[in-house]
Amino acid sequence: THTHTHTRTHARTQIKNIELDGKRIKLQIWDTAGQERFNTMHRSYYHQAHAAILVFDATRKVTYKNLSTWYSELRQYRPSIPAHLAANKIDENMEVTTRSFGFATKNNMPLHYVSASDGTNVVRMFRLVKI
Repeated sequence: THTHTHTRTHARTQIKNIELDGKRIKLQIWDTAGQERFNTMHRSYYHQAHAAILVFDATRKVTYKNLSTWYSELRQYRPSIPAHLAANKIDENMEVTTRSFGFATKNNMPLHYVSASDGTNVVRMFRLVKI
């Protein structure tokens, strides 16, 4: 695998070439930390995307509240790609893993409890995302 990480005015982009089911694919991850100043870049996030993972901070309610906006935008540009939901930062509060989140159920999205900080369930989640 080959990894590149780019920072564009505080938006982190990571590109990794991987092999999945015998096919080489380019995995591209955009992390804007939910900052509104990156809204004008959103169209480029979705260009040629084959799947999406919406990530919210399980310790900050405001990020959960932003999901409907992010999901509507995703569907505007990519109406039929698979979408998953990730509740991040379970390392800070494991209690969130006992909660269900209505957004995932309402939008028929698989829900993953992850920690980007310590890696809990991250690889498992990516393996479950169908491209």
